[in-house]
Amino acid sequence: MADSPNTPGASSGVLATPEEQKRNAPVEQSKKHDALHTDRGDTTIEETVVQKLAGMATREVPGVYAMGSAGRRAFSALTERIPGSQTNVSGGVSVEKGERQTAIDVSIVVEYGISIVDISQGIRRNVIQSVEHATGLEVLEVNVNVADVHLPGDDQKDQQPQKSELQ
Repeated sequence: MADSPNTPGASSGVLATPEEQKRNAPVEQSKKHDALHTDRGDTTIEETVVQKLAGMATREVPGVYAMGSAGRRAFSALTERIPGSQTNVSGGVSVEKGERQTAIDVSIVVEYGISIVDISQGIRRNVIQSVEHATGLEVLEVNVNVADVHLPGDDQKDQQPQKSELQ
């Protein structure tokens, strides 16, 4: 048997046109490069990292009294009393994260007399700057949920039962 005169890649002895070669060529997935995805490797960031960064950035804004819902704050107060426990800085923060982008929700308690609009703008500005600078992720949105307002008299109510216990 003689060798077939067909050229490799040709079907039934006929050469493929350049257009057919382009169509049939394996598609190369061109990777988009950015700070987290380079020719030398990829960097992945866990959601908990974004949560902690956003929590710290939110707490830095003047007028934010606490983070999270009432149940979350009560749980955090109990766990902080345990010797050796760490403060949960990501409480009140939820994150949806993709490879290059993230959306963040924060739940806060504001101090009475402070503008909620100003606090919300400050939180958005601070969280976006902090998370984008530290992680390289694009922050698409920061949603702020104001769960409560801390009144000046609330601190006195918390301290009164402790004083009566001592007597």
